[in-house]
This record gives sequence, C-alpha cells and structure tokens, in this order.
Amino acid sequence: MTVHIHAIATATPEHFYTQEAIGGWMQKRATNDRQRRLLKALYRTSGIATRYTVIPEFGDEFFGRNEHGVLVEPGTGARNDIYTREARRLARAAGDALLTMRPDFHPGDITHVVTASCTGFFNPGLDYFLVRDLGLPIATERYHLGFMGCYAAFPALRMAAQFCLADPNACVLVVCLELCSLHIQLSDRDDQLLANALFADGAAAALVSARIPASGYSTLELERFASTLVPDSEADMAWTIGDHGFDIALSSYVPKILGANIAEVVDNLLIAAGRNRAAIANWAVHPGGKTILDQVERALTLRPEQIAPSRHVLSNYGNMSSATILFVLRELLERPGPEARRICSMAFGPGLTVELAMMTQLPGSA
Repeated sequence: MTVHIHAIATATPEHFYTQEAIGGWMQKRATNDRQRRLLKALYRTSGIATRYTVIPEFGDEFFGRNEHGVLVEPGTGARNDIYTREARRLARAAGDALLTMRPDFHPGDITHVVTASCTGFFNPGLDYFLVRDLGLPIATERYHLGFMGCYAAFPALRMAAQFCLADPNACVLVVCLELCSLHIQLSDRDDQLLANALFADGAAAALVSARIPASGYSTLELERFASTLVPDSEADMAWTIGDHGFDIALSSYVPKILGANIAEVVDNLLIAAGRNRAAIANWAVHPGGKTILDQVERALTLRPEQIAPSRHVLSNYGNMSSATILFVLRELLERPGPEARRICSMAFGPGLTVELAMMTQLPGSA
C-alpha cells in the first residue's frame, strides 16, 4: 500500500509589500550608520521580492506612537489577538481551496486533521475550527503540532502517512499556517534584524490518503522520512516568548552550518533508500533564505533548475516557516513531467533540526 499527497492548496493574506518598501521603512528607523548599512545589505541581497502579511498597514500604524512620538511595540497578547482572528480565516481559505480543487474528495471523507503552527496560540484551535468551518465530520480526529518551526510540515506529513498506513480508509487534511509578521520587533540585535527581513505569512493545506490516485491528477507518493540534529548548533536557531512577541535567535552562521552538514545527512537518507543523488530529479528545499539555498545548492552540487521552485517561492512569498515547503511542493505538483520523477525534500528549524522526505511525483494519466 502506498500513501500519496493528492493535492496541495495555498492561501495568503490580502496585504503584501515589496521587500524594497519594507527595507526602506526599516532603514529610516535605524539608530546608527552601521545598522543602516546592514539593513540595506540584508534587504538588497535577500532574494525576496514580495511578502504577504495580515498587518493591513505595515510600519508606524502597527506599532503606534506614545505621547512623545516614539514608536511603541504591541505586546504579545495584542499580537496573539490578531493571530487568533486571522489564523482561522486563513486556514479556512486554504482548506476550502483544497477541497474545491479535488471534487473527488468530499468533506465527509476526511477522517483526520493535523495542523502545524508556531506563531500563535488559542484553544479551541485551528484543528477544531477547520472541522467546524469546512463542514467535516464531528468525529474527525484532530492533532496539533505546535512551536516546532520551519520543519513542522514533515512531522505533520509523517503523522498523516502513518494514519493512512494503519487504516487504508483514512483521509488526512494537513494544514500548516504561520503568521510570522506578527512578531516583527524594533530590536537592534542583528539576528532580529535578519528575522525581520525574511519572515512572512501564509498557509498551505495538503490532502493525504492511500487511495489510488485519480486519473488526470499528479500526486506525490510519500516513500521515506528522516530526521536528524546538527551537532553543536542548538543556540544558532531558537526562540522564546517575550513581552513583545517571540524573541528569536537566528545566527548568520546557520547557512554555513547547513552547508557543512547537509551532504552527509542527505546521502545517509538516500543510501537507506537504495539511491544516490543522481537518481533525484528535483530538490524541494525549504527556502529559509537566499544564503541557505546557495549553501545547499553548492553542497549537493545541484543544477540551478533543480532548486528553482524554492527560489521562486522565496522571491514571491518570503519565509513562511512551516507552510513554506508545501508552497514549494505545490509548484512541483503543478508542473508534472511525462514520467515519474523522484524528489528529495528538506526543511530546517530550531535545534538545528533537519527533516527530510523522499517522494516520487506521479504525473497522472490523462
């Protein structure tokens, strides 16, 4: 029995800004020439053109000013209030889009919901409201993976695949949603400035089932997952809950650490699957940033076209944490070739954690 991702749908907030506009606002509030130069370089070399956000008017309006005209950061509670309202709306949009694009799957077919998010909290949560808002059976099993970060889509997909292997009739809705822009801060710390330049908002929904793929639809067969920790790197990517959103530690050394370790990690996965890099047609790499993609491309000696979908997602959406890799996989699903193609997919997150998945894209017969 094989398990497939039968479809992926994505949703973004209605508001978006160019990287140039955000960078310009950030530079205006810089407190010294060094910071101004750093910000200019960060935004110019980010590989990002646009980012989406639930914040309707980015800049002074989000932060507000006190009686002295000084920008004031909203507290964590105020930010989470926005998350509570907007996350439900965006999750429903992704779920509706998914079920609309696959009329052969009905809301009543869904047996499990798995959600992943690390940028806010409320309860009843996303999993509960997806059942209510999409009209799923009230007996639908619900699971939430919280506070994992950019790699969370893989544990969610792994869990979904295990449900389907245990029950051939299982049909799992996986939703990854992040509203990263809510945690932008006016900190002068370099890692916070870097985070401000990268993260954005978005949601993605995937339909996972052991059903035989329907004619005319490309699918991704889930073959093998792997997880590992990069030694001596737990302080290079981490975050905690602060009084003004989430306080992030994001070292500029992360790309170099990944570049030095990713080849061995990937090769171990491929060896376990009885394959090598030459057998992989496409590489779905989490676009955590341009430098990360550069390092992975160099370390794995990839051709530019093999990593092009990741660069395209980074340019058009930025880093949406756990949802981002599903945006990349959606691009591959929408461009099936005439024959089956093997895909190696990966994402990186706090720890430093590396999650990988082997997949085969089936083109779907006409």
